[in-house]
Amino acid sequence: MKTIKIGTRGSPLAVWQAEWVRSQLLALYPEHEVKVVKIKTTGDKIADVPLAQVGGKALFVKEIEVALLNGGIDLAVHSMKDMPAEIPSGLCIGAVPKRENPLDVLISRNGYSFKDLPKGAHIGSSSLRRGAQVRHVRPDIKMHPLRGNLDTRIRKLETEGLDAIIVAAAGVRRLGLEAHITEYLPEAIMLPAIGQGALSIEVREDDDFRRLMAPLDHMETRLAVESERAFLGRLEGGCQVPIAARAGVIQNLVELTGMVAEVDGSVLLREAITGPADQHEKLGVELADRLLEMGGREILKKIEVRDQRSEV
Repeated sequence: MKTIKIGTRGSPLAVWQAEWVRSQLLALYPEHEVKVVKIKTTGDKIADVPLAQVGGKALFVKEIEVALLNGGIDLAVHSMKDMPAEIPSGLCIGAVPKRENPLDVLISRNGYSFKDLPKGAHIGSSSLRRGAQVRHVRPDIKMHPLRGNLDTRIRKLETEGLDAIIVAAAGVRRLGLEAHITEYLPEAIMLPAIGQGALSIEVREDDDFRRLMAPLDHMETRLAVESERAFLGRLEGGCQVPIAARAGVIQNLVELTGMVAEVDGSVLLREAITGPADQHEKLGVELADRLLEMGGREILKKIEVRDQRSEV
């Protein structure tokens, strides 16, 4: 009997995701034993500082990727939105299962929808992407840093006197917490994070686990996510920038919408592109280039200069 070791973060949502993959593998390969190995990441250890100030989402995958490269685990399960644009040499995304709902949701303390929140309402979210889009539509709203596991963030809605929080629908649904949802935020207001709602099953490039993961791959989700990640890869320059993208696959076409914004939401650039599915990554790069020409390049430069000053 071969033991397959799945690496994951230890949060309830991360464990749920790893256990789901475990159940799929047991159904596919009943002759194998499948274990979940919890690994504490730097992102989990630094729970009281916005990610933009301490190195970004890569902090949630680095230690897990090291264990994968060293052979301590056989595959890793991540939230796709936690995956940096660059994947370490020797690793690859072996499978992308079917995507959950990619939208963000509003969880409101008094049941108010986003448009009905009182003037000057206080919303919790540490995401620069969410903050920029909220401020663009409702400059009156006050954004407050909010980190922690999903249940912690829901609890802070009450304990920190917030009017609402914004979180990913996928996590809420996977943990069976839909009763807390006040509103699914439409993409016209809140474009999702790159890869939001999708899982990334990361494997070593040179072993059999890539082949074993193939049945879990959902082609439409993979095409959409790879399009979004090509957009991210073209734009990402080492600094933390409010970026969003959402792709959908209809027959043989990919429809991709992307966004780049100033942190304060004063400028928000948004554009869409449609093209053949076999050109999906080129579409992501082309859309990024369009936004750079529309003024995105200036936004990136301005934020990069701001980051450099903060490090002095």
